[in-house]
Amino acid sequence: MSHFIESLYPWYLRHRRDLPWRKTTDPYLIWVSETILQQTRVGQGLPYYERFILSYPDVVSLARAHEDEVLKLWEGLGYYSRARNLLAAARQILQNFNGKFPSAYSDIRKLKGVGDYTAAAVASIAFNLPYAAVDGNVYRVLSRCYGLETPINTPAGKKLFAQLAEELLNRREPGMHNQALMEFGALQCVPKNPDCENCPLVNHCAAFLTKQVDRLPVKNRTLQRSSRYFNFFLIEGVGQILIHKRQKNDIWKNLYQLPLEETAGETSAEEILQSQLLIPLLNIETVKIQKITPLRTHELTHQRIFARFIHLQTDQLPENTAGFIKINKKDISKFAFPGLVKKYFEENHLI
Repeated sequence: MSHFIESLYPWYLRHRRDLPWRKTTDPYLIWVSETILQQTRVGQGLPYYERFILSYPDVVSLARAHEDEVLKLWEGLGYYSRARNLLAAARQILQNFNGKFPSAYSDIRKLKGVGDYTAAAVASIAFNLPYAAVDGNVYRVLSRCYGLETPINTPAGKKLFAQLAEELLNRREPGMHNQALMEFGALQCVPKNPDCENCPLVNHCAAFLTKQVDRLPVKNRTLQRSSRYFNFFLIEGVGQILIHKRQKNDIWKNLYQLPLEETAGETSAEEILQSQLLIPLLNIETVKIQKITPLRTHELTHQRIFARFIHLQTDQLPENTAGFIKINKKDISKFAFPGLVKKYFEENHLI
């Protein structure tokens, strides 16, 4: 561990970014930041963090929030299960710990949505507990420094890297150690074209010495994305539109969206307008087609969405909207929509 202490820590003290969650040991603030930064770059996540903490400065205020409000704050950040889990965990803390963030690793780990990495990060940074936090940055640094070729997305790889991280952990200052290692991976030992010549660990880096920097860490190929075809209907009548809330255990759960018809593949405009979804909502013979967009692609981690938006105008929306909600167009911004739908609204100056 000596080369990490001698080289990594001074590097961290010189180069660490000035981030708000590094100026506190409040476990709530650290937990929120770690949750936001999952699958999210710091530059993108920072304004969300600041707005979130402004709205919910402590775990009790979050626990008492309405889910729609939390999702609206999260709008555009993606991976919305993170927001739902934050709210559920805050309510766990209020119910089981009287609103005080738990200080034991085992209790933190039991919170909704909290995995090994987040529990270790919060426990070490907030409570100085000796748990190694292993994220994608740490996988990369350890893989390169030690020349490890075991795929990081396999059970064997996860076990190997977790054991090594525990062996290297500075048990006197675990929080600083974890942050230094993660920051080093984020700024210095980056995925592509790292500045190895100016790396303080270059003389100890097996990947550099064996010219394998570009191929480490190893990751097994994952399954290809599935393709889905979404047809969204913007049904407008006298300044109102129809929306509804997604409630199935699927992507974008509990976000709002326009009426949606999912099809097995790409459909023609004529087929779209014969959608069974429209029958209880419109007199299809009198509706005016304002615009049908070309298919657009929206990439998710495991899915590729091909989406088309159909703007329909009618004299009046029906009284019975079959589970849909009628809202004024001026109120669209009050609801949390998936990024794909929000972008369409923005393009058409609806928000």
